[in-house]
Amino acid sequence: MHSQEEMNRLVPQKLREIEKEFDVEVLWAIESGSRAWGFESPDSDFDVRFIYKHKPGFYLALDKGRDVIELPIDETWDVSGLDLDKTLKLLFKSNPTLFEWLQSPIVYHQTDFIERIRQYAQTYFSEKKMLHHYLNTAKGQMQKYLLGEQVKPKKYFYALRPILACRWIEKYHTIPPILFDDLVQDLLPEEMKPHVAALLDLKINHPEETLISPLLPIQNYVEESIREIEVYIQTVQDERQDILPLNRFFLDELGMES
Repeated sequence: MHSQEEMNRLVPQKLREIEKEFDVEVLWAIESGSRAWGFESPDSDFDVRFIYKHKPGFYLALDKGRDVIELPIDETWDVSGLDLDKTLKLLFKSNPTLFEWLQSPIVYHQTDFIERIRQYAQTYFSEKKMLHHYLNTAKGQMQKYLLGEQVKPKKYFYALRPILACRWIEKYHTIPPILFDDLVQDLLPEEMKPHVAALLDLKINHPEETLISPLLPIQNYVEESIREIEVYIQTVQDERQDILPLNRFFLDELGMES
């Protein structure tokens, strides 16, 4: 397993290989997942994600190719990227994963693209869409992984983080921060913080596949929060946005007249 320092050197090399092989330009490359959220285990893999663009002619072809690049996954590498057009479509849909990419604290490569695209983030932020995404994520983790006689500590975090993201949206009506600790310090009830701190210590000091007995205080908190958020989300109105500014951004990024 490589260290973060080693990956900081290796990832830019890998990105240059991708640019040459696929004839693209990488605009933004970051670490996602547990390392970006701030609760990686000693053996957590590296989830490298990037945004790229082709030359303008690529987008004019009738048989335009795929809008993602996905490299084979191994013990070290989990590398994939989104084409510019797919990125902007996801931004228009207020895709939470993309919004997290734009906030990652671990950056492998950047251009001025990131500052220009960030200007549109709050404009296309949809409370209802993000609430649905995070709520469904928490419910899925609970149903699939947290109801057995033994559970993996990391699965609690994959439920807790989306719950707290929902709480952030409910409280501030803005894009939730990516760092788990920011959410915890602001939103987690005081009586829950010792339980989560102990769980975090277990998570970051033990292998990914560690199994433990259910932690009832955390499990009860997640289940109660799911019920409360399900009620709250019914009060949130749908938002409608104009895609025209993103069309202009797309053409400008490609150096084409809008």
